[in-house]
Amino acid sequence: MEFTECVAALDQGTQSTRVFIFDRDCAPIASHQVDLPQIYPQAGWCEHDPLEIWRTVLECMSRAWEDAQQRVVSSGRPPLRMVALGITNQRETTVVWSRTTGRPLHNAIVWLDNRTSELCDQLAAAHGGRDAFRAVTGLPISPYFSATKYLWMYENVPEVRAAVDRGDAAVGTIDSWLIWQLTGGAAGGVHVTDVTNASRTLLMDLDSLDWHESTLAAFRCPRSALPRIVSNAEVYGLITPSPATAPHHASALHTSGSASLLGAGPAAGLCGSGGGGGMSIHPLGPLEGVPIAGCLGDQMAAMLGQRCRPGEAKNTYGTGCFMLLNTGQRRIASTHGLLTTVAFKLGPDRPANYALEGSVAVAGLGISWLRDNLGLIGSAAESEVLAASVKDTGGVYFVPAFSGLLAPHWRADARGVLLGMTSFTTRAHVVRAMLEAICFQTREVLDAMRRDAELDEHHGGLAALRVDGGAAANDLLMQLQADLLQVPVVRPAFRETTSLGAALAAGLAVNLWTREEVFAAAPQPQARPPQPPPTPPQPHPHMLAPVGPLPDSLDDGNDDPRPVPQLADGGGSTAAVAATAFHPAVTPAAASRRFDRWRKAVERALDLADLAPEPGEDEHPVAEKC
Repeated sequence: MEFTECVAALDQGTQSTRVFIFDRDCAPIASHQVDLPQIYPQAGWCEHDPLEIWRTVLECMSRAWEDAQQRVVSSGRPPLRMVALGITNQRETTVVWSRTTGRPLHNAIVWLDNRTSELCDQLAAAHGGRDAFRAVTGLPISPYFSATKYLWMYENVPEVRAAVDRGDAAVGTIDSWLIWQLTGGAAGGVHVTDVTNASRTLLMDLDSLDWHESTLAAFRCPRSALPRIVSNAEVYGLITPSPATAPHHASALHTSGSASLLGAGPAAGLCGSGGGGGMSIHPLGPLEGVPIAGCLGDQMAAMLGQRCRPGEAKNTYGTGCFMLLNTGQRRIASTHGLLTTVAFKLGPDRPANYALEGSVAVAGLGISWLRDNLGLIGSAAESEVLAASVKDTGGVYFVPAFSGLLAPHWRADARGVLLGMTSFTTRAHVVRAMLEAICFQTREVLDAMRRDAELDEHHGGLAALRVDGGAAANDLLMQLQADLLQVPVVRPAFRETTSLGAALAAGLAVNLWTREEVFAAAPQPQARPPQPPPTPPQPHPHMLAPVGPLPDSLDDGNDDPRPVPQLADGGGSTAAVAATAFHPAVTPAAASRRFDRWRKAVERALDLADLAPEPGEDEHPVAEKC
């Protein structure tokens, strides 16, 4: 029987879960997305229910697969055959569950949660400063990373401590939790994590790509509780529906009993009973036996989806803002507040590519905050229209340090400030200030990156910044970004590069594509159509120049000179798909003046954590009765 081969990408993010299904040309066939509820136990804390995450995964997988089959059949093509599943996920978010029951022992602590700030102070004091583990792990001691979240649960959640001490605990990030569930859960699930997610735990040695024993001891985390570290492109296990992972209320999920509609699997048809024992109702039954073959943390997946070669950088505008520069096989130790991390390792026997990363906690989250908390806008799209209604911020600066500042400051004591308001200030100025805050924070990161990696006019510069993520759809935001960076900003036609990167890794592992095919397919930038005045001035020549030959230390190992066929960027064509380029429209001097004012505002946001009332503090005590 003839099939239409496809690869699925499961993208489990901070605010939602989504699944994309791509054909062999990397064109999306169908997708489904479900919002994920946020849990805020107290100020600065953020949690997710791991079982709710799993429920959203089941719904997205089931509905995307059914929709894809319907689309393919209606188009006259052969039924789909899913050859692999790739996973990408919110990084650092930490889960602890019981190996015996498969049940989570506490809500997952989300990456942006800052409850471990005091614990980090204690760790830094005990081990010689915040950079005590940086030489090995590439990371500072910070609430951002998984190890501190695990240690908090071990010290504060009796169920977690008991399970760890008796050897029943499984500790992992969201990728580990999902692969465990997808491969059967308590009924034989596989406990692994990929090298990019492991590099964000504060526990992995960046040289050996294995857990570092003395660091494990510092965080009281036994190796036996941790997953095995694997590459980003290999088969980890097969989708295995089991009673242990079935939804509590299968009727709540959209499933179909039609085997012909749900299609065929990689071996003998994905229409079986899913292993017997009533498993025909399991939402994953139709996908039983599909290899789980790719996994990357979300920002590394976006880098792969953007096909970033060594010397190229991307910035993802999601809940937060994350810029990564591929440094090839060269591991650069940052001296300017950035993180050294793994970019990807595309196979067990392939060398690892490293990256410099700068993480900003608030990007799209700030837009959501304006909408949900303040009611200044009715939708995210309205932020662009409202901000464009004023020519500037009127001197208003917004530092959205809601849970501290990440790179390059690493100040957990920072808090959000809104400065420069006058009687002239309107909500449009405030909204525009939030957009500019995203851009200013990105410039802080890029400036640090330029210094660490010598990306200046004497070393070729940075030819362009590739962008993606939901907020990248905002044309005003992208133009502001190009203005403040003084670098062209290139946006691909298909912006869901995180999902695309997960699919590419999975396809590589099962030989659906070659590595050369993947990296030959970077979208080609085209100038943005002419906009109303002012006419953009020419940026500095070195900013537009090609990067040129890369030094040997940044070589990615691909020295095959033969031309290779090109995949699409996800936009639906096998030809290289054009991208939109935003060029700087202000002078470098103007950009520098605005950035200097921003830095003044940041100074005002520091050392404000003590403004919050202490737990149980009574500001208005009841008067004593006579």
